[in-house]
Amino acid sequence: MEKLSNLPGFSLRQLWYFVAAAEEGTISAAANRLHVSQSAVSLALGELERALKVQLCVRRKAHGITLTPSGTQVLQQARALLRQAEDLEETSAGDSADLAGRLALGCYLTLAPTVLPRLLHGFGARYPRVTIDFTEGTQDALQRLLLAGELDLAVLYDMEILPEIAQVPLYHRRPHVLLPADHRLAGEPEVALHDLADEPMVLLDAPPSSHHTLRLCTDAGVKPMVRHRTSSFETARALVGRGLGYAMLIQRPANDRTYEGLPVVSKSISELSGYAVSVLLAWPRHTRLTRRSAEFVAYCEEVFAGESS
Repeated sequence: MEKLSNLPGFSLRQLWYFVAAAEEGTISAAANRLHVSQSAVSLALGELERALKVQLCVRRKAHGITLTPSGTQVLQQARALLRQAEDLEETSAGDSADLAGRLALGCYLTLAPTVLPRLLHGFGARYPRVTIDFTEGTQDALQRLLLAGELDLAVLYDMEILPEIAQVPLYHRRPHVLLPADHRLAGEPEVALHDLADEPMVLLDAPPSSHHTLRLCTDAGVKPMVRHRTSSFETARALVGRGLGYAMLIQRPANDRTYEGLPVVSKSISELSGYAVSVLLAWPRHTRLTRRSAEFVAYCEEVFAGESS
């Protein structure tokens, strides 16, 4: 077992004050959040900088504080240390039934409506003292938040995942074509992208979905005629319902009508037979999961076991 050679020259309280100041952007806002004086926050920041022998932020009266490159790196590590300290306290206090605290969860935009309510309700019922705060966003934004320590976990598609991100697969989904109910191919069991090549496409333009859709078309030897772009899943469905084009999507809601009540139909894609996209749970590879995060990972694996389409 590796032995500790030196006692750290900084305290968890100093890290806590630094994280609050970095997140709030000003000393006064951090003091209000922590219910301490501004001088206490300033003193803690100064002591932390001296202990680490590095300048963490630039303080300007009219503009608050700005993190230095070193401060940005320390912020990420400080968040991780504080989470581990909280986890240690909870582990010592009792068993998993006593799990408590905050879990910061991210979720890709189009997955959120079908994934988040289920997970928040079920995990909340099992661990009522855990508070889950969620953030919706694109994959690149969510991965940045993970690596910055602002999120504990994120539900993502297995697309353009950074090497610094660890992951566990949850389930798989097959891409499909969405057509208006009166489309000439609506009665077919499956549809070929080549049969739609001369028709307008509604592109879900929320990275990496747009990149993924266009790549699949290219691999199938089809150059789609993109007529409309939208970052909204439901707007894409609504445009299809109005007959303004077809869409390639992965999520398949139980409801086969748009917000306007217009019918749409989902069709398998013949060129993509056997192809599926994984939905996964991700976290920073360099970060040890807290007990809350580990329990959430285990819960998600339990909930989605055997669930693919």
